[in-house]
Amino acid sequence: MASNLIGSTLLRSGLITQDQLDKAIREQGESHLSLSACLTKLEILSEKELADFLAAHFNTTVVDLDSTTPDPCVLELVPPDVAERYQVLPVRRRGKELTLAMLDPSDLMAIEDIRFITGLDVVPVVVTGSDLKRALTAHYPHDGSKMELQPIQDDFEPEMFEESMDLEVLEAGEEGEEADISRLIADGRSTPIVSLVNFLITDAVLKGASDIHVEPYERVLRARFRIDGILREVMSPPFRLKDAIVSRVKIMTGTMDIAERRVPQDGRIKVVVKDRLIDLRVSIIPTIYGEKCVMRILDKSALMLDMKDLGFEPQDLERFERAIAKPYGIVLVTGPTGSGKSTTLYSALNKLNQEDTHILTVEEPVEYNLVGINQVQVNEEIGLTFAAALRAFLRQSPNIIMVGEIRDSETAEIAIRAALTGHLVLSTIHTNDAPSTINRLIDMGIEPFLVASSLNLIQAQRLVRKVCEYCKTTVEPDYQLLRDAGINPEDLDHKPVYRGEGCEECEHTGYKGRVGIFEVMDVTPEIRELILKGVSSAEIREAAKQQTMATLREDAMKKLKRGIITLDEVVRETGSM
Repeated sequence: MASNLIGSTLLRSGLITQDQLDKAIREQGESHLSLSACLTKLEILSEKELADFLAAHFNTTVVDLDSTTPDPCVLELVPPDVAERYQVLPVRRRGKELTLAMLDPSDLMAIEDIRFITGLDVVPVVVTGSDLKRALTAHYPHDGSKMELQPIQDDFEPEMFEESMDLEVLEAGEEGEEADISRLIADGRSTPIVSLVNFLITDAVLKGASDIHVEPYERVLRARFRIDGILREVMSPPFRLKDAIVSRVKIMTGTMDIAERRVPQDGRIKVVVKDRLIDLRVSIIPTIYGEKCVMRILDKSALMLDMKDLGFEPQDLERFERAIAKPYGIVLVTGPTGSGKSTTLYSALNKLNQEDTHILTVEEPVEYNLVGINQVQVNEEIGLTFAAALRAFLRQSPNIIMVGEIRDSETAEIAIRAALTGHLVLSTIHTNDAPSTINRLIDMGIEPFLVASSLNLIQAQRLVRKVCEYCKTTVEPDYQLLRDAGINPEDLDHKPVYRGEGCEECEHTGYKGRVGIFEVMDVTPEIRELILKGVSSAEIREAAKQQTMATLREDAMKKLKRGIITLDEVVRETGSM
């Protein structure tokens, strides 16, 4: 929002042209730098020109940090990671006023965050980018020029924090008592806690985790990472640090209420780990032993937007691409939470995202920002539901609409109406397989003829762990396991079966990475006839299989025979099918 304000202000002033602004915005989308940094990087404006303009426009001054030495006590008011995140430096304090050198004095989020952390009124002054970079390096030497978290060392022991922390933590059962907000802020900003949280985030990112869980139990605090879909305990910090750790996370979001520990809170954190921009979605809920914190790791650099990388078999990929290339109709992706549905839809949108195509999405929440696509986030508190957003979308003349999830009949009806009036609609729905999705829609109250005429394709999917390539070895199939899962040993076609022995690369789990298994059902004229007749899901499944649809089990077996996954994973994800 601040970048939009600066861009439009510079444009109105005549200092830049619309073409130059568009060029800087494109660079911003690719580099994740601020708009100001992009304008100077592209040499559209010099640092001095930009600083002088901002100072004049916001009625402040330009400060020369080379000739200004901030008081160490003032520097301590703003934690290094906050200074790096917002690209600011505290310069001096006078009474209740804190003078803050900033690249962008219109960044209200930064000003409000630092006002909250310090308890002082922030007075912004302008500084050039090169001056600020030198000053941050000089005054925060341990953090470098940006917030790059360091990984946990092999000899790291959680107990190292105990001696440096002297906290008075509420005991379990006293969580309802009023907390001292000044103590919570101080705890959250203390160096050992900052280091501990940084360690957790960095280690999780480097290990490819999708979530970080910090969970308080009776006298025990546990930290776990979700890696390849499986939760693993990584450490057990001292129980008395539970409030301080959560307070630190709340401070990092800049939006959460540190003193409020009775209701759930949500927030976001942006960090850079090894030059990778990481977005953390934070959820904190109250439990009987304290607040439980989950940080969802969204790494845009790791987002697979090439559909060939998702694990599709060639025939299934051709079917899916043919369905999303149609000008109208509905394509549904189904599966449980964590099955990669959003990644599939983002990959589809990335393929469809062209200059002449208008794409609108409504999501809860928006997980990844995609340049060229208009994304809307659901906010039910103000009435912005999936259904309400869809109604508004139809007045926006889109070519393609993506709905994060079809949850109710109202959303389903509007999506179908959009598909029947010339729009391509992509969405997800929670069912176990592709054929049962049809009955799910009919159970929602959608007429069979509307379902039959609007659907292009239904795809069910799961994510399964891949065998570690560094330690995989052939093993004799477990025939009892095959029989229990209803798999005919002859289906292996005498191919070798692999498992991972465990090594340093896979942290001795035998698995590294995940791949999708898919059940892609094309809604052909024959399938449409069956829908109109109201037949069962089993009959639709048999008809689809006769039209060469591979079930989830069959797709998993193909990957098993190619040595990509293990027999255990086939049974784990398709055992009940």
